[in-house]
Amino acid sequence: MNYQEINSRTIDSWVDEGWEWGTPVTHEAFKAAREGRWDIVLTPTKAVPHEWVGPLEGRHVLGLASGGGQQIPILTALGARCTVLDYSQRQLDMERLVAGREGYEVTLVKADMTRPLPFEDESFDLIINPVSLCYVESVEPILKECHRVLKPGGRLLIGFDNGINYIVDEKEEGIVHGLPFNPLTNPSLYNEDDGVQFSHSFTEQVGGLARAGFQILDAYDDTNGEGRLHELGIPSFWALLAIKPVMC
Repeated sequence: MNYQEINSRTIDSWVDEGWEWGTPVTHEAFKAAREGRWDIVLTPTKAVPHEWVGPLEGRHVLGLASGGGQQIPILTALGARCTVLDYSQRQLDMERLVAGREGYEVTLVKADMTRPLPFEDESFDLIINPVSLCYVESVEPILKECHRVLKPGGRLLIGFDNGINYIVDEKEEGIVHGLPFNPLTNPSLYNEDDGVQFSHSFTEQVGGLARAGFQILDAYDDTNGEGRLHELGIPSFWALLAIKPVMC
């Protein structure tokens, strides 16, 4: 079993246990979005600025590793035509549940984002990727694939983990690990309950966006939403808006 198979099964189990990021939006939230009252997140606590999303009527949106019935139902309610790619069957099940409940169509693709994305060049107007690259070892190939499948002028809304969560102990009181955090090269870091997770540097993530051809338009940071790091105001996540430039 490779590490992505481990992570797929781990996330399936988290969803069955009531994982926060596998709990679908309510009917009331979906209805409110249709009436113009909505928010989505890339990171634990801060809502994405609405201007990052832009007009969505008829636009093609890819939810990349964003299964769970959270962002995609809201974007659909705003008029988008949505596709979700996720390797967790249970996360896709949550998307199917909301689509059936609210009576809309969504394309569901069970696939591993570490492999080439199963879409034609320039297929999407917008990609939304909440924090999930912490479950993959190599970031840059995924960012390059995002650039490939976006239309010129298309947007990528992405959440990154900045690595701080991986250096502290369980109580977030002391530094116990160095970086990078990689259980494949240091098996002592593997915790069965957490799946196989990886830290990634600013160079890999933000630099990776630039090297993939993206222009970064905006960014903000966010905390865990709970725990000592949160109480101390220490950011552990970044959210970025990037665009695929239109070539003259």
